[in-house]
Amino acid sequence: MTRDVLADDEGSVLLLSLGYALLAIALVLVCVDATSLYLAQKRVDAAADAAALAGADGFTLTIAGGQPVATLTDAGVRAQVEDILAVYVDTTLVDAGTDDGVSARVTVSALWRPPVLAVFVPGGVALDATATSRTALR
Repeated sequence: MTRDVLADDEGSVLLLSLGYALLAIALVLVCVDATSLYLAQKRVDAAADAAALAGADGFTLTIAGGQPVATLTDAGVRAQVEDILAVYVDTTLVDAGTDDGVSARVTVSALWRPPVLAVFVPGGVALDATATSRTALR
């Protein structure tokens, strides 16, 4: 009688193992996409930081009251930012300028597409980053 009970349970461990294997594979694929998204956002953040830092060098130096004064202009910031963003192929410049003549504010954008589960996000995800940098000469 015990032999008959054991014969009925033979396939259940295999089914359970297959279920756990499928769950593990799905988890790995989701983790790959999440890691890719995280790294893509970090790349966009780095591009915005580098562009803002370069934009802060787009100042015009003038003499006021016998002292040199560095003033940022929108055109100067944009020129510096466009030069540095030429290196970053996947990023797009959204906005670059200065609000106060001292700080360069840059916004860049990129499109992320998942490497594995692209079926679920066919249009990709837009990633934005904004960075501000101040000129040292004031």
